[in-house]
Amino acid sequence: MKRVLGLDLGTTSIGWAVVDQATEPGEASNIIKLGVRVNPLSTDTNEKRNFEEGKSITTTSERTLKRGMRRNLSRYKQRRKYLISVLKREGFIPQDFVFSEQGNASTFQTYRLRARAATDEISLEELARVLLMLNKKRGYKSNRKTNDGEQGQLVDGMDIAMKLYQDGLTPGQY
Repeated sequence: MKRVLGLDLGTTSIGWAVVDQATEPGEASNIIKLGVRVNPLSTDTNEKRNFEEGKSITTTSERTLKRGMRRNLSRYKQRRKYLISVLKREGFIPQDFVFSEQGNASTFQTYRLRARAATDEISLEELARVLLMLNKKRGYKSNRKTNDGEQGQLVDGMDIAMKLYQDGLTPGQY
């Protein structure tokens, strides 16, 4: 049996472990003790206070959050640019078409157009408006795990799906 001290030196932390490592057949390796020490890089008072209070908020988590937001915005812009180029190429919209919602009721008009498209025929340009709206407003914040009434009503449950099916409604019409 050989006793080993392992160190993991990171930019903001030091991890360590003391291990008994098996050297002979039939012996079992086991961990004796381990731990980690996190050291904040900046002298920012909030970060230092969080560290002293044992909170796991670090500058890297804030950077990661902001990087994720930038990536989401970039992906949205790429999707939108590609969708507009395909719609122009296929003749759904003219080359000088600019989709922008103008006025107070424009978003509601597009939702009404989307609901009408489920039952009636709409023009190619109107279909392009609906597709661009779907591209813009895709997804939603799920309230599946919240018990707070202020978070809004849950819309993705089976009860709502059954009601939509029985009444012959689309989610937009609901």
